[in-house]
Amino acid sequence: MERRADTFDLGSLRMSSGEGRRFDLAVALGGLELGGEQYLTEPAVVPLRLDVSRTTANGYALRLRFEVAVTGPCMRCLSDAAPTFAIDAREVSQPGGGEELESPYVSEVAPAVLELRDWARDALALEIPALLLCRPDCLGLCTICGADLNQAGPDHSHERPADPRWAKLSELHLDG
Repeated sequence: MERRADTFDLGSLRMSSGEGRRFDLAVALGGLELGGEQYLTEPAVVPLRLDVSRTTANGYALRLRFEVAVTGPCMRCLSDAAPTFAIDAREVSQPGGGEELESPYVSEVAPAVLELRDWARDALALEIPALLLCRPDCLGLCTICGADLNQAGPDHSHERPADPRWAKLSELHLDG
């Protein structure tokens, strides 16, 4: 079983330049709020793989991989949605290398500590699409009656209401 860790002490690894290690860990991502709705991750404690490589000048190259389902209401039809996302994120932390080479997830003071939970949550949030759907071809709800168009079928329709701009014409009687 993977060791649960919200943070990971990189400084205690005592790695030399060019050395790399792989760790199987687990992290509790918790819930997410998207579009005002609450979503949960399945499983609640997500197993992940962390690859750590030591660079020159006391830096680290990091790779994070995990797979997780996000469960909650579909943003079109409101039925249950549970799409799965495969996350493969990379970070570089090279002190003195400039803003592009400084990871916000690795502490700047020694010993270096990786904020593993924060990195995993942010990587997942970046992977989730703008619309979280029950299926890619979700049709949503009917704008007139609210029926689920995925279940209503292709014959679902409504008579178009008369255009109110032409309503007065219906009062005309053009009999002979």
